[in-house]
Amino acid sequence: MKRILLIVSGGIAAYKALELVRLATKAGIGVTAVLTKSGAQFVTPLSLQALTTSKVYQDLFSLTDESEMGHIELSRSADLVVVAPATANILAKLAAGVADDLATTLLLATDKPVLVAPAMNVRMWQHPATEANMALLKQRGVMVVEPDEGPMACGEYGPGRLAEPPEIFSAIQAALNNGPLKGKHAIVTSGPTHEPIDPVRYIANRSSGRQGHAIAAALAALGARVTLVSGPAALPDPLGLTTIHVETAREMLAAVQAALPADIAVCAAAVGDWRPEEAAQKLKKTVDGVPALTLTENPDILAGISAPGPQRPRLVVGFAAETEKLMEHAAAKRARKGCDWLVANNVGGTGIMGGSENEVLLLTETGSEQWDRMNKQAVAQKLAAKIGEHFT
Repeated sequence: MKRILLIVSGGIAAYKALELVRLATKAGIGVTAVLTKSGAQFVTPLSLQALTTSKVYQDLFSLTDESEMGHIELSRSADLVVVAPATANILAKLAAGVADDLATTLLLATDKPVLVAPAMNVRMWQHPATEANMALLKQRGVMVVEPDEGPMACGEYGPGRLAEPPEIFSAIQAALNNGPLKGKHAIVTSGPTHEPIDPVRYIANRSSGRQGHAIAAALAALGARVTLVSGPAALPDPLGLTTIHVETAREMLAAVQAALPADIAVCAAAVGDWRPEEAAQKLKKTVDGVPALTLTENPDILAGISAPGPQRPRLVVGFAAETEKLMEHAAAKRARKGCDWLVANNVGGTGIMGGSENEVLLLTETGSEQWDRMNKQAVAQKLAAKIGEHFT
């Protein structure tokens, strides 16, 4: 059985640690909890003990604990150390090597991987001191589940909210390499493509890459070895997988082909259908009026990877962004491209394209499923779970 050592530090988001424990234990992952003095202001040792079914540790100088286990042994008794929520204070101590309580002593003494999920006020998260601490921790190999953006308990809005428990749990599974897709290789495309007009301009779309990146992370959380081929997206590379950065559709195709063979391919990128003939110099305004752009069709990555052949993945999942007649257009696209499954969404005026939520229609060889609107991490986890079921 895989085990994690969960350190719960102070902050209103500490209550989410209880849901994280529930997810871990449900998946068969053992949890030993450490509760800081400030964390105990928000959740009780009894709550954690009831969910972990084991003793909750709080005191560095407990003689009983020292004789039975000791802080050194406790720091090395799990496969992964997780700090959720991780306050600005505990992150600063971890960066500086301070060990003035049980939690920070364990973090300094452990020889196991460490994963932190920060949670704090937006100003604290964006403070230069916190930014420097996070940069140092990442440099040392500490894994980070980036905080979400949204309204906070203090009334302010911005980045700093603790990531939702399912997202943190996905990162834990990825770090433990524990799940039904262990041994499988998945290729995921994500983000937009940029097709140059001249050296300074390009044609693109509003894709943020959030959905594709979330799918890549969710597949890795189920044990898959994931190659993420990402167009230009202002997102951090997901933990525990290989990310290849590209610009154009042709570069994306080349990266996908180089990553084969694979068991799974999820083509979530919003690939440009056409590219212009690129001018060698910046186009200038002239008295001749607006210059004409000659467009050429880009390669069809989804159709190419779906075509029969020795390197065709066992499961190919395509995406379709539509603005009308969702079922009709999605079914026609699935048949035309030759993919096994197709995830379709209506992006016409819904705020989905480039947004944080999605509402999808999944078409498979056995029928269709309409999923309620949910955040893109939840969509990714639901899709990854169905892929996991497909391979079990």
